[in-house]
This record gives sequence, C-alpha cells and structure tokens, in this order.
Amino acid sequence: MGRNSLEKFVIVVVSFVIAFGSLLPVAQGQSDKKNGERSLRGYTASNAKSQIEWEEKMRALPKPDLLREYMKHLSAEPHHVGSAYGRQNAEWMRDKFRSWGFKAEIEEFDVLFPTPKERLLEMIEPERFRAQLKEPALTEDPDSGDENQLPSYNAFSADGDVTGQLVYVNYGVPADYEVLEKMGVDVKGKIVIARYGASWRGIKPKVAYEHGAIGCLIYSDPRDDGYFQGDVYPAGPYRPERGVQRGSVMDMPVHPGDPLTPGWGAVKGARRLPREEAKVIMKIPVLPISYADALPLLKALGGPVVPQPWRGALPITYHVGPGPARVRLKLSFDWSLQTLYNVIARIEGNAYPDEWIVYGNHHDAWVNGATDPISGMVTVMEAGRAMGESLRQGWRPKRTIILCAWDGEEPALLGSTEWAETHAEELKQKAVVYLNSDSTGKGWIQMGGSHSLERFINEVARDISDPKRNKSLWAALKDRRIEQAAEREEKRKIEARSDLAISALGSGSDYTPFIQHLGIASLNTGFGGEGGGGVYHSAYDSFAWYTKFSDTTFEYGRALSQFNGTIVMRLAGADVLPFEFTNLAETVNGYIEEIERLEKIAGAPKAVDFASLKSAARALDQSARRYEEALRKASAKNFEQVKQVKALNELLYKSERQLTNEQGLPRRPWFKHQIYAPGFYTGYGVKTIPGVREAIEQKNWDEVDPQMKNVSAALSALASQIDKATRLLEGK
Repeated sequence: MGRNSLEKFVIVVVSFVIAFGSLLPVAQGQSDKKNGERSLRGYTASNAKSQIEWEEKMRALPKPDLLREYMKHLSAEPHHVGSAYGRQNAEWMRDKFRSWGFKAEIEEFDVLFPTPKERLLEMIEPERFRAQLKEPALTEDPDSGDENQLPSYNAFSADGDVTGQLVYVNYGVPADYEVLEKMGVDVKGKIVIARYGASWRGIKPKVAYEHGAIGCLIYSDPRDDGYFQGDVYPAGPYRPERGVQRGSVMDMPVHPGDPLTPGWGAVKGARRLPREEAKVIMKIPVLPISYADALPLLKALGGPVVPQPWRGALPITYHVGPGPARVRLKLSFDWSLQTLYNVIARIEGNAYPDEWIVYGNHHDAWVNGATDPISGMVTVMEAGRAMGESLRQGWRPKRTIILCAWDGEEPALLGSTEWAETHAEELKQKAVVYLNSDSTGKGWIQMGGSHSLERFINEVARDISDPKRNKSLWAALKDRRIEQAAEREEKRKIEARSDLAISALGSGSDYTPFIQHLGIASLNTGFGGEGGGGVYHSAYDSFAWYTKFSDTTFEYGRALSQFNGTIVMRLAGADVLPFEFTNLAETVNGYIEEIERLEKIAGAPKAVDFASLKSAARALDQSARRYEEALRKASAKNFEQVKQVKALNELLYKSERQLTNEQGLPRRPWFKHQIYAPGFYTGYGVKTIPGVREAIEQKNWDEVDPQMKNVSAALSALASQIDKATRLLEGK
C-alpha cells in the first residue's frame, strides 16, 4: 500500500496551504543565530550547542553505498505477508539493529490474509476473449520473473462467480455515478470496469456495490499510468501494457488492521470474529487488470460515448455500455491466517525512558517492492546505524527511541495497527511522536502530519542540505512551491509565511493507527516530485527499476536518513518538547472557513450555525499565543523557572489526545481524531474536520450539529491543556 505523497500517483494527497498567520520570533521556531550561537526550539543554550554537534556528527554517517546494499538484499525475493523471505528479512533487520547497539526483537501477530486460488476473467459476448492476468518476465529485469510471486489480485475481494453486462464507470467514484444516472445508465446486476486514479482503489468496488453492481474490474489506463505519460518499462519508467497494480480493497475508511480483530490486537489465541461478521471485507468480487487485458473489453462496449473527461489513452472510442460486452468473473481465495513479523528496536532514554519517540516503515511488499517499501525501509536502517554509531561515540538520548519495521502494511496496515491496538494503553501514556516513512524517490522533501509539529519540522528542514541543490531542504522546497504556484497571490503568501505548510494526514500508511486511533502526534516524510514511475504494486517494482529510474545514486535516501535521524534525535533530546500551537490554530481556522464555503453551496435545509466552532477555534488561538509568549520568556532564561519539566512535557505530548473523541466518527468509531481522517469516499485522501465536513457533503443534516459539538469540545479541551502548559512554563 504505502503512501509517499508524490511517488504514488494513484493516491490523491490533499495539502492545505494556509497562507497567513502570525510571524513569531524565529528563535522559537527555527534554527538561527542568537548572540553568535544557534538556538533550537525547546533547548537551553548549552544543550542546544551539544545537540547541534551530535546531530552534525550523525548526519555525516549515512552512506549511499550501504542504502544500496540493504535494498539489494531486502528486495532480492518476493516478500509478501506470510512468505519465507518476509520472515528472513525481519530476522536480518533484527540482527542488524542488534549489531548497531539496539535492543531488538520480533513481535508476532496472526492475521487474516487471503490469497488467490482461482482467477478467471473472460468475455463471452459479443465475442470470446480470455484475459491473461499475467505480468511477463523481462530479460532486462532479472527479478521480474522470480518464483513465489503473488499473482495480480485485490486482497479482501469477495469470492464469487458472476456473469453480467459490462459498464464503464470512469474512476468509479460517487460523482461518476451521478453522471451515469443523468445518462440513464444503471449498473444494477452488472459488472463495472473502472480505471485506477482519482481515489483509493477500495472506494471503486464499495461504490459499485452500493449501486447494485455484482462485480468490479479495475484497470490501469495508459493516460494515467502508462505510455501517455512517457516510455514504458523497461525502456522508460512507466507501466507497460501488461503491468498490473495489485492492492487491497478492504474498506479501511471504516477501520484498518485485521478484519477479525477490530479494535484489539491479533495476538496468538485472540478472540476473532467469524469472517461473515467482518464489516470491512468487500461484498463483491474485484480484480485488477492490465490495460492490455482491458482493451478488448472496452472496445466491445456500446451505448453512449463517454464525456470528454472520462476518455483514456487507449486506441478506441470510449463507450459507457451497458454491453454488448458480457463478461464472467470468477474468483476464489484461501482465507488463511498468516503470521506477521514486526521488528521492534529500541534505545532506552537516560532521563525520560517512559517518553517514546517511535519511527517506523513497513518491510512487506506485494512482490519485490524495491520502491514500495524498501526505498523507505533502508533509510530507517541507515538512520538507526548512524544513531547506533553515535551511541558508541558517547551520545545519549533523554527519551527512549523505538525503530519499527512493520509487516503487513500492504493488505491493511496490519502490523502497525495490531501493534498499536495491543499496546494502546501504554502508547497513550508514553508515545510522544510517531514518525513515518514509506516509499521515497527523488525531488523535494514532502512533509505531512500534525500541525502542532509544523514549526518543528520546518526547523529541521532548514538544517539539512538538499543533495542536489546548494541550499537546505527547506529552501529548495520553498523555491519549488513558489515556482509551481499558479497565481501571484499564492506566491506572495508562500513567500510571506515564516513556515512552509505541511499536508494533513489521511491514510494509506502506518501513521494511521497512531494519529487517528490513539491521538499521537505524527509526521510523514519522503522525497518525490522529480521523474516519474508506473511500477507501483507490480512485479516490476524491482532493484533494477529503482536503480535505473529513481534515486539512482541513493543521495536522496541518504538525505532522508539525515532528515529523519535529526527529527528523532532532536525530539529525543529536547528539554521542552518543541510542540507549537499557533500554526495549528491558524490551520484549523482555515478548515472552518472551507467548511463554511462548502455549506453555502450544499443546499442545507436551514443555515448551519458555526458560532460554537468559531468560538472554540478563537479560544485555541488565544491559548496558543499565550503559550508561545510564555515559551519565549522561559527560553530566554534557559527554563530556569520551570520546576515541573516532566509534567510540562507530558501535557505537551498528550495535547494531540485532546483532539480525539472516544465515540469516533459516524459509522466508523475506530477513527477517533476530530481534525484528520481518511475520507469515507476517498480512502487515502484526507478529510479535515471530517465529522462536520462529511455530514455536509453527504447531506446528513441531522449529524452536522452533533459533530460540530464534538469538534468544539475537542478544540476547547486542547486550549485548556495548552493553558495548563503555559502556567507550568511560567513557574506557577
């Protein structure tokens, strides 16, 4: 699955660039010169000097050659959930972490993971055609024909043997069915074919089922993912005609993790639901296919010509149907439990061992997975090696550092979710921040996460050199955003704001259980935006592809090791944790303004009263400003008046918990965060203030006011928590 914001074009990453706000003193928000010395947010002057020295030593350690070596080993064989090589990789990484000075163990879970027994797709009218459903081996890529590959399929599809007329539904999102209705086309009792893109793949069969379809095919159209973009593999980086995007279609906007243990850990011997009671397994059979297999099916469709935006790049006139193409889809699966192997490596903190900085990446893949996820996993390893070497040189973190290599991310965020659910109470008490990486490539640093960490991650980005440009990661990204800005006003706002906006987190990677279920402040990082690719979740996501078309020198991988290693070390060593709330308050106000505009065009039966929500947002802004002023004064005195530093830090790292509601969101109580959630009909794409926003979007008017009250209560609780922290900063 994975989610790297620019490498995976099938995922729509929503970034809300809030372009105004207070410009606070730079000494509290970023590295700067102060009396000839640099300062760090949350550090005394003497500790900042020592911290900067250790960080610079650490950043000199990561080596591109080692990143390449790790990738070659980890991606040498298919390593999906339950595979022999997946377990070997986990054991190999555990032993590496141990050799670097970590206490490392493997934690196992048993989860439902279906694999195909039978796959059949054939057209029976107006002519006969049988889909190949096979990615051929390429002589240029020695791994593309490896044995033990999973065939191309969608995990958590239903079993079924269905026959029906075919209907083309474009991307298969709710808006497309509105167009079909206007055209007089009904999919009830039919099989739909949708192209990848515009939403997460699991939304397509979900919406098709809601409209009465009996089966769903998903294909990669070359306009979005193939020769329209550029030369195809192996001549170029894009998806070849028989390349297929595997992936899960489990209804993860309801909940991720093991379908049989929703909300509790899938440990050995755990209570499990009967499979028929699992709410998130798809109700109709679903199969991904290549554009080579899709072409004869689409060519045989009649009915109206599709609207212009629905047209792909295949050499046909696109028709909607239904028919005369009539197809049979037959799928059956082995619904066995498989064992996950999570690698958990830790360094104990010497001052606050019960405050945890957790940093993870997944290690399982659909096939060999050099890009997804190994490109990210190797940077965690190299950051870990650098920290281990720093330990040998005398560095000691104040807080405990936990590095994680998750298994089972691809099918359903299994490893991270089961670990988070199993250790939920301990994590709620001890976890300070969760840092995630996934796939990474080349280009510009991409930063997403909790907006209480926006200023902090901006500070770190200013301190890391861009591998290709003679400037910092921060300066390179700012230049890129200004270059890409469509309007002069947008450019002006980017230039004026002291911090670059970070994106809100939806779902699609292992931060989900931490931020959206447990309320742990989280960050997600990676490089992207330069070059292109079309081997996502295919047999061609290999070492050969990555070293020819992506970060060929592994310089960006080294930079990500440096960046994330610095994030971890700086959080682990801070005197006062570097949370900042004025950017969060500003961002929340921007979300409220968006929802107000949405409500005005949604046709509500009566005007929605936003007074309580706005009042709570104002209170949050005022509390955030008071805290920032108190921090400025306390920092100037090296926090001498702060008598309860541990209590202060606990208030700060538990601040994100205040933005959760134990009842969760409507129809999906697992998602408890009131500010960030994956959209019910977007899957990966984020919905901010989701309870209110989706109530308006889906015209569930009776839910708007109760959801507004929940968000207002969360913002008020956060403001109160910040006020308590302010009083401790002031020595009260």
